[in-house]
Amino acid sequence: MNHAPVLYDEVLRFLKPETGRAFLDATTDGGGHARGIMEAMPRDAIFVGIDRDKTMVDRLSREFSNDGRVRLIVGNFRDLQQITRRFADSFDGILFDLGMSSIQLEDSGRGFSFQKDEPLLMTYESEPEEGRETAAVIVNGWTESDIAEILKKYGEERFARPIARAIVTARKQKRITTTQELVRVIEEAVPARYRHGRLHPATRTFQALRIAVNDELEALAKGLEGAMTVLAPGGRLVVIAFHSLEDRTVKNFLRDSARDNKGVVLTKKPVVALEAEVRSNPRSRSAKLRAFIRNP
Repeated sequence: MNHAPVLYDEVLRFLKPETGRAFLDATTDGGGHARGIMEAMPRDAIFVGIDRDKTMVDRLSREFSNDGRVRLIVGNFRDLQQITRRFADSFDGILFDLGMSSIQLEDSGRGFSFQKDEPLLMTYESEPEEGRETAAVIVNGWTESDIAEILKKYGEERFARPIARAIVTARKQKRITTTQELVRVIEEAVPARYRHGRLHPATRTFQALRIAVNDELEALAKGLEGAMTVLAPGGRLVVIAFHSLEDRTVKNFLRDSARDNKGVVLTKKPVVALEAEVRSNPRSRSAKLRAFIRNP
């Protein structure tokens, strides 16, 4: 399965890979944006790619095994500064694409999709360490109030309390271990009108669990701080967010960086996908791109 990168042309327009010597993709994923960056950047430039999913990194490592410019690392972008220091002191362009890969949704087997029946893991790591917190650990072990809190905070789920209550009731009868078991609990907990609305009733719960399992918002905050530290003078930072919590974090970080006179925000409003892209790639509908240039 191919992963269609969102806002592909816009990423290359803001990142300007043809002008620099070192580029970093902090979320290499299926490599959609990475291929474009590598094609455009000078022959003597280097490309560093980070991803938490070893399966993704291994796949791309095989594809680019003959390209001496490419360095691919399994890691979490919250540790960006430590990961990249052995490859370059600074980068002329840094990209964060915070969206879930269609490859992970369809083929990971880790329970990211509520449309499949898979183990309830939701870890970005394909080989999670023993004792790693998973979605199953949360739904079977956390208190009702703690579950409700993350559903409301990370999923902005208005039925957080009844869903949390239903989860706790269901797990007393049998441990919830698969995505479809959780989906059934959610569907029974919400009003009929919500079950048949525009969004699948499990959408926000699955988002909240995934964010909590992977500590996504804290990781993003630390990743952005690290990126600003290694962004070269005149370098460009491009971030694509897919939900309001991420986008708010990015917006506030770039605004504060500009106020601190570190550079200029290039996007007064977030760049969104054109209608043609949304038709061909529906997941681009919620994408918001923001860009920043470091002061020379």
